[in-house]
Amino acid sequence: MTTKSDVPPTRTIEPIDAPPASGRPTTAMLKADIDSGATGDKTEVFDPGLSPLGTDDEAAGRPPSAKRIALARHYERLERWLRGAQKASGAHRKWDGALAGFAGFIGIVAVVFLGAIWAL
Repeated sequence: MTTKSDVPPTRTIEPIDAPPASGRPTTAMLKADIDSGATGDKTEVFDPGLSPLGTDDEAAGRPPSAKRIALARHYERLERWLRGAQKASGAHRKWDGALAGFAGFIGIVAVVFLGAIWAL
């Protein structure tokens, strides 16, 4: 029995496989590298976009060459391995210390402010 639903099926919850290496890569392959988690900066699921990667370049009349796309694919993957081959889901568990730095700054300002009040 089929159901009639107004909601179309979604691909955003299914894992994406990384595309194979190619001598003539496309921007779709670069986006698939990112969506598959091969670059280490997002989880491994499809990420719909309003305009696919590269369409703005094509609309401007200057689509990227296969050589530039291959270079981008190489450096996107290289960055992941330089960071220690983190799994893509690890990208969401990063801690860069910004919150601790901000809290420390607020603490120093509070100590200086209270010291100035106490000195008066």
